[in-house]
Amino acid sequence: MCENENNHGTRRQQGETFFRHESATGRDLGVLSAALYKQAKGQLRVLDAMCGCGIRSLRYLIESNADFVLANDANESHRRVILENLAQVERFQGERKRWVITHYEATRVMTDCYLQRDYYDFIDLDSFGSDSSFFLRAAFSSLKLDAFGAYVRPMPYANELGLRILIGGAVREASVLGYRVTPLFSYYSYHGPVFRVLLRMNRGKLPDDKYYGFICYCNRCGNSQAVSWGELGRIRCPCGISNDSSSLVVSGPLWTGPLHSADYIMEMLNLAEHWGWVGNDAGSHLEKLLKQMVEESDPRLPFGFIKLDEVARRAQANTPSIRTMMNTLHKVKESENLMRDMLQVDRILPPMQSRQTVPWQDVSGLPRNYMGAEL
Repeated sequence: MCENENNHGTRRQQGETFFRHESATGRDLGVLSAALYKQAKGQLRVLDAMCGCGIRSLRYLIESNADFVLANDANESHRRVILENLAQVERFQGERKRWVITHYEATRVMTDCYLQRDYYDFIDLDSFGSDSSFFLRAAFSSLKLDAFGAYVRPMPYANELGLRILIGGAVREASVLGYRVTPLFSYYSYHGPVFRVLLRMNRGKLPDDKYYGFICYCNRCGNSQAVSWGELGRIRCPCGISNDSSSLVVSGPLWTGPLHSADYIMEMLNLAEHWGWVGNDAGSHLEKLLKQMVEESDPRLPFGFIKLDEVARRAQANTPSIRTMMNTLHKVKESENLMRDMLQVDRILPPMQSRQTVPWQDVSGLPRNYMGAEL
């Protein structure tokens, strides 16, 4: 059976190859990012190391306007479908090739590129079902310049933890080679599940292991905090409830910094609007996602979340509506901003403190002295 996909005006064949329609948002994010690079640098060479049926490779050629795409997939039986897709773009532009298809293991093709000094601006490593740590060092070696080894404990926000472990593994591998990497966006999708991160690589290392450490979670109060290497073995929770370490769990090493770059996400959002992907009732999911990423980019935000149901359970109260909770939080934030201005306080109040001063009795009848509930 051969099926078609028509997305953003481009027709594609998928044949019998593995393909997930649910991953369209992740592909959109990659195409937008590659297009931004082309606009900024004037050139774009893409290595799609696990191209499947070639849909991503085709979109990089047409929508991101890539100068060249190396579409690689280890399964040679996919070649016919990949050819049918990429044939929509002329293979040659003058004497210059626009695309090439190969069939090697991902690590081999990236290592070969490194040995031949055939470097790429943008590498798409969609290792669905595989451990990405096997490919990271080879990917960094073939990138043009301008098991993840983490101990994981149960925490409520497992998806965010997975993204931070993925980024942390990349940070460690890049550091070995003398580079530093920072995330431009991080995306989780429940189907699969899929963890997709765009990383920017530069020469040099992060100063003093900045943003590479551990996350500590308190099972008693729900507080999460970053822990440096030097603080291991003497961790205490600010709540004061947990005097013994039995209620504290630690995961890491992993990435403890922002998961997105607000400036970069805004560029993606502006480009999506220019292309007609968002706005005017088009692409509402993508628009909502990008705006949410901008909000999540604030480095002052604490890790993870606690569900409202859990807050209400601890307080033995009914769960308030999200609208009621958000309105109350906005009122609290406004009052704190006013107080800060009146006192002429220069230091910004951390978000964790803002969340702990919410008047719970105004929201859901929670007792004023209840200390175990936190958003």
